[in-house]
Amino acid sequence: MPECRSIDHLVTPYVDGELTASERAHIDDHLRVCRPCHLRVGAERAVRTLVTARRADLSTARASDTLRATCARLASQPFAPPVNRSWTSRLAPFALAASLILIVAAAFLYQLTVESPRLMAAELAADHMKCFMMNAMLGTHQDVATVESALASSFGWNVHLPDRPETAGLELVGSRPCLYGEGRVAHVMYRHQGRPVSLFMLPGDHRAETVIDVMGNEAVIWSDHDRTFVLVAGDPPDEVGRLASFVRASMR
Repeated sequence: MPECRSIDHLVTPYVDGELTASERAHIDDHLRVCRPCHLRVGAERAVRTLVTARRADLSTARASDTLRATCARLASQPFAPPVNRSWTSRLAPFALAASLILIVAAAFLYQLTVESPRLMAAELAADHMKCFMMNAMLGTHQDVATVESALASSFGWNVHLPDRPETAGLELVGSRPCLYGEGRVAHVMYRHQGRPVSLFMLPGDHRAETVIDVMGNEAVIWSDHDRTFVLVAGDPPDEVGRLASFVRASMR
């Protein structure tokens, strides 16, 4: 889209809060109708949050040669959304950007996720964006039986997903086994009125109930038995809370 090129130079100052009110309103209008640019802003916000949180370590610690080489390779990829290319081609740079976010998270947040729910939420929010970008590229879709079977085989959980999720406006997309600082995590993906919603399940973990505003998303955290649940969505806080309550009540 030509409009994407016209705002390209404004995205980073938009994320940094350096634009005038009129410039910010212009980008807000564009992001409401352009999903690739919306994803780009989410990726840049994720990088900014992670780097800010670990600024002291980043200024004193030296990453491994392997990490440095990987980051350099990813950073060399074109980032701005090209014009006159397929939807899949336009999303590829954003998937690469999200992968870079997770590399940074794995490298610098590994020892901190136990102590900090906010950093754990940031890592899962980055994974939320990455997985939905990849799903948009691949167009995969799984039914309830497939997802429940995958959770049983990968984690040994006899999980029953919420019955009739459509009553809460949810549509099941599928699941992925993902990694975060402390190991593997189950990631069940939904859409709520077309917008991404992630339900993460962390094995062998227990955390206090809380709600965290992170990377433009709300992360609702609660624990039940031997798992911690984190629901991540970009809807208004009240709506995200309602979705979390529905999922929590349905999976008891």
